[in-house]
Amino acid sequence: MALIETQDIHKIYAMDENPVYALNGVTLSIDKGEFVAIMGPSGSGKSTFMSILGCLDKPTRGTYKLDGIEVDRMTRDELARVRNEKIGFVFQGYNLLSRANALENVELPMIYRGVPASERRKRALEALKIMGLADRAHHLPSQLSGGQQQRVAIARSLVNNAPLLMADEPTGNLDTKTSIEIMELLVRLNEESGITIVLVTHESDIAAFSHRIVRFLDGRVVSDERKG
Repeated sequence: MALIETQDIHKIYAMDENPVYALNGVTLSIDKGEFVAIMGPSGSGKSTFMSILGCLDKPTRGTYKLDGIEVDRMTRDELARVRNEKIGFVFQGYNLLSRANALENVELPMIYRGVPASERRKRALEALKIMGLADRAHHLPSQLSGGQQQRVAIARSLVNNAPLLMADEPTGNLDTKTSIEIMELLVRLNEESGITIVLVTHESDIAAFSHRIVRFLDGRVVSDERKG
């Protein structure tokens, strides 16, 4: 069953009266439980597509359904609610609050949903435990390694039990050994929890951890390869 369905998605920017087609008719379906890597050179449209999938932007035309909900015509407030309920985000730069400890950073999405404090703490601690960071709960980001910070970010993406995790170059700031550890962690989460993962990367060795690789060029999908 499809979690993500896009139909003829276009994203057009007006630049000095000349339209720039960031996306030019993208139709793609991603099933629940898939682990998909999106690849392409700079300017290929992959980041624009990621922003639309993450409800951070809207297409110029075309339709996008997330978990059966048509989101491309939603208001900004409606999109914010969908992001909070349906999507967990992991970014290259971790995006942690520098003055909040690991536990408080993980609790943040639940504050926006109005989850009671005791329940927030319980779920955040459990997520950190899954990430192997139970003993780092009260450490600030500056007291954690890059790999540990990314694990906190992944824990934060999981606490609302969203069906979709979107990872934008999640290993871009990490060394090779730590990158492999993070990717193995994402694979385990996908296999054990069934969460759908969409990963943007320009590194073939990172994309190789996924089940499916979709390649973009000039705003279009040029290949869609499934493993096995």
